Amino acid sequence: MDKKGIINIDGFELAYRIEGKGTPVLVVGSAVYYPQLFSKEIRKELKLIFIDHRGHVIPPRKLKSEDYTLDRILEDIETIRETLHLENFIILGHSGNAFLAFEYAIKYPTHVRKVILLNTAPTNSQERQAQSIAFFNETASPERKKKFEKDISFLANDIKKEPERRFAHMCIRMGAHSFYDYTFDAAYMWNGVYTSMQVIDYLWGKAFAQLNIKQSLTHLDKPVFLGVGKYDYLVGPFSLWDSIEEKFTNVRKVIFGHSGHNPMFEEPNSFNTHLIKWIYEDI
Repeated sequence: MDKKGIINIDGFELAYRIEGKGTPVLVVGSAVYYPQLFSKEIRKELKLIFIDHRGHVIPPRKLKSEDYTLDRILEDIETIRETLHLENFIILGHSGNAFLAFEYAIKYPTHVRKVILLNTAPTNSQERQAQSIAFFNETASPERKKKFEKDISFLANDIKKEPERRFAHMCIRMGAHSFYDYTFDAAYMWNGVYTSMQVIDYLWGKAFAQLNIKQSLTHLDKPVFLGVGKYDYLVGPFSLWDSIEEKFTNVRKVIFGHSGHNPMFEEPNSFNTHLIKWIYEDI
């Protein structure tokens, strides 16, 4: 039975949506954006619990830096878990939100059964971002590059018109970096998705740049599903994760060969098969 609601934490009205049935999977990010990426079929096997973090809700007041520290956001996830009475669950993070899911599992491991990290790089440092740009410049097709150059030329005007939606506009205009089908227009996915730029700039620009999942995996003994897209130029190259399974036996890496940044959306059948098999293989 689907359910939705609001959990007020320190004035921040964090939304949640619960869809599907089966093993509970807590999806960290935006309760508006992420439900669009997962298929109806996977909801027959999994209970997906989509939750906002403070980067996706209207601030209740003028923000101070202590309102959106990494620890504060992780505490919010724990409060939501307690409120929704989640005990034996899987936590999922995609892209930058994978850092939140990963750090939560380290800080609050008691009720976390497994961890799903999708389309993330080990870190969001400036050095890694430069690697992603080089990966695109060196390997993308001429047609993909041409599409990107056309799309990105509109970004400055988009931001000028709606500076508060800078993050959304950037994601939309980076479509040729994001999707296997580089002509796909994902603008509709961002309708109604609020972006609190002060929070997002801190998370993506500072907090995630200081983290390194490959290094921190030594502190996590939970099974980890690492899904990456072969054509994900946003956080590529996928070779950043080479040998991760040899070094950490608790990690299962799957490369989706016809996906960019969103294999759950771009290759739903293959994604569902791999993920569900991994989730239930030890039950």
